[in-house]
Amino acid sequence: MNLILRAILAAVAASPVAMAHAAAPFPSKPIRIIVAYTPAGTTDILARAIGQKMTESWGQAVIIENRPGAAGNIGTELAAKATPDGHTLIMGTAGTHGINVSLYRKLGWHSLKDFAPVSLVAMVPNIMVVNNALPVKSVKELIAYAKANPGKLSYGSPGNGSTAHLSMELFKSMTGTNLVHIPYKGSAGVLADVMGGQIAVTIDNMPVYLPQVKAGKIRALAVSPAKRSAAAPEIPTIAEAGVPGYDSGAWFGLLAPAGTPKTLVDKLSTETARILKLPDVSRRISELGAEPVGSTPEAFTALIKSEIAKWARVIKDAKVELL
Repeated sequence: MNLILRAILAAVAASPVAMAHAAAPFPSKPIRIIVAYTPAGTTDILARAIGQKMTESWGQAVIIENRPGAAGNIGTELAAKATPDGHTLIMGTAGTHGINVSLYRKLGWHSLKDFAPVSLVAMVPNIMVVNNALPVKSVKELIAYAKANPGKLSYGSPGNGSTAHLSMELFKSMTGTNLVHIPYKGSAGVLADVMGGQIAVTIDNMPVYLPQVKAGKIRALAVSPAKRSAAAPEIPTIAEAGVPGYDSGAWFGLLAPAGTPKTLVDKLSTETARILKLPDVSRRISELGAEPVGSTPEAFTALIKSEIAKWARVIKDAKVELL
């Protein structure tokens, strides 16, 4: 009888319900969201918006850890090697998880093999801006000016291999222009130098630049996706403005290290989607020029796969040298 009773108790203890009750609650300690770029850029802004609401909801601190360098590779590798317990996430980008796998020959991680996608957070158009001193007011005028001054104009990007870098390389390839690339460690430095006149132009994530465009400190020429942005519908697309077929944008999403339990990935995904529907968060992101999304892990995985294929073609067609 004792043997039977012990067997029954063991079976109950091993049941999913019992195991769930016995498991430690999540989150059981502070969560860190790694941002592989400098503070104040789009990636950082979105991570902080999500992190603040997670803290309010779960009662655990969410720490934003900026680890810039090497086009996002330093912070991304750190996230890939973190303990897969749901307490470390990364705000991945089209650059870190869509581009770098094709751009770099030797990485210490892979966009999908070493990560568990959680949720697409936002789709972000890039915007082409110039410093106010540059005597151009349209994309066609910029092309004409660049052709009249080959190699004399410089453009900035938040790093080699970033969407800003490849977006301009695509522009150069499609327009036959010659502009000199100056890589920075983040968008904040690019913005400062465009405003200051140290560099002429950039095509970078709209949320960082739109407030300064509205303040009249820099001039917007166009947005880079195939359709206009709801945040600034008066600004034409690059395709409309003189480069037919041009299409380039950016996206941002949360990922966990590979091996993170599916139950935790799903919980993080559900929470992220909830946060993105909050009126204040949605309004804040939209005002910056981004489109809040929220997705299932499966949908985000499919997007990353398609982006890897897309940017591999752009890198090849634009003849960007592998770093």
